[in-house]
Amino acid sequence: MASGTASRSEDEESLAGQKRSSSQVSGSIPKRRSSSRFIKRKKFDDELVESSLAKSSSRAKGPSGVEPGRCSGSEPSSSEKKKVSKSVSAPVTPSPVPNSSLPKRMKKSKQPLQVTKDLGRWKPADDLLLINAVLQTNDLTSVHLGVKFSCRFTLREIQERWHALLYDPLISKLACQAMRQLHPEAITAIQSKVLFSKAEEQLLSKVGSTSQPTLETFQGLLHEHPEALHPSRTAKALQAHWQLMKQYHLLDDQTVQPLPKGDQVLNFSDAEDVIDDSKLKDVRDEVLEHELAVADRRQKREIRQLEQELHKWQVLVDSITGMSSPDFDNQTLAVLRGRMVRYLMRSREITLGRATKDNQIDVDLALEGPAWKISRKQGVIKLKNNGDFFIANEGRRPIYVDGRPVLGGSKWKLNNNSVVEIASLRFVFLINQDLIALIKAEAAKIPQQ
Repeated sequence: MASGTASRSEDEESLAGQKRSSSQVSGSIPKRRSSSRFIKRKKFDDELVESSLAKSSSRAKGPSGVEPGRCSGSEPSSSEKKKVSKSVSAPVTPSPVPNSSLPKRMKKSKQPLQVTKDLGRWKPADDLLLINAVLQTNDLTSVHLGVKFSCRFTLREIQERWHALLYDPLISKLACQAMRQLHPEAITAIQSKVLFSKAEEQLLSKVGSTSQPTLETFQGLLHEHPEALHPSRTAKALQAHWQLMKQYHLLDDQTVQPLPKGDQVLNFSDAEDVIDDSKLKDVRDEVLEHELAVADRRQKREIRQLEQELHKWQVLVDSITGMSSPDFDNQTLAVLRGRMVRYLMRSREITLGRATKDNQIDVDLALEGPAWKISRKQGVIKLKNNGDFFIANEGRRPIYVDGRPVLGGSKWKLNNNSVVEIASLRFVFLINQDLIALIKAEAAKIPQQ
């Protein structure tokens, strides 16, 4: 009986302790802990905390939450005590460590960004290409002349970058980190652009220029001399460089022809003097000769048409300038003067209108101004035997002579200084009085004889 009462008292004390711990846990977990990271990983932060709190709360519930194997009056183990103490003490005592570590992390992340910003235009691909090219040639001048970077660098910039990669630990560390992040295919493409070293060109120069090497020949060079050739070299790349060396006569069995000692040909004019015209072959080009014959025939036809139209050119058109020539001469009967041009009448009958390809007239009124309202044959000016000038309207629009309309099919006499208006274009008709007087005198003598 004594032992039974002792075991009951122990069970009651254990249950009371569990209830106290559950009350402490329930009073200490009203707040949910969240991660202070920028990119939250819920699986490793929040869910882990929630699962630990749920396990501790389930253990702290009365007899219903106790596992069946632990219903005896035995005290909880040391590991369980540690778990409960950790779950209770963790939320109650906030640790100031994350707040102090956060600014340090931010400072560390900002420092390389600022450094890479100050590096300039150099990219990881450029650094890798520069390192490989220098290892091949050992000459920064050759690298500057032969390597094509992502942008144009001067020789001084290349020297400063190579010096920084060698002696600046911060820049070299950042450059190495950036080059490690390059894709393997990008690294292979960059290494394929590396310049050829002198040892590689010596191996290629031993291949004869008269032979016709195939890809198998250069593949054999790769197997025979792996230490002299760059690891990125392929048989096709070696063949292309060999052909380039052959083009510039850089192979061992090739020799450059020296200049002639006597008459040296230094330019194209000297070469032309040396050429013998009698030795040149005259190759006939039938197509070119046919085109030249057609062009010659077309030009002759145009000249013949102009010769046939010479007798139709009865009026000369002369532009009005500040120093204009006199209006009349021994051959001018009258002048039709406009604002821009003047028409010299040198025959007894002239036609007025608008010239087109199909219609040729004596006086093209379009030279004076806009003439789209003028008919192609607007009128005719004619000199009678008695010395009088008449204008006949043969167009659709009326012709105004001194303000009087001359309708289509009618005619009107023109006097000296008469104003002729045709579709808003105004002209002054001037008569050569001396020449008209002679014509009248000759006309008066003819009937007497």
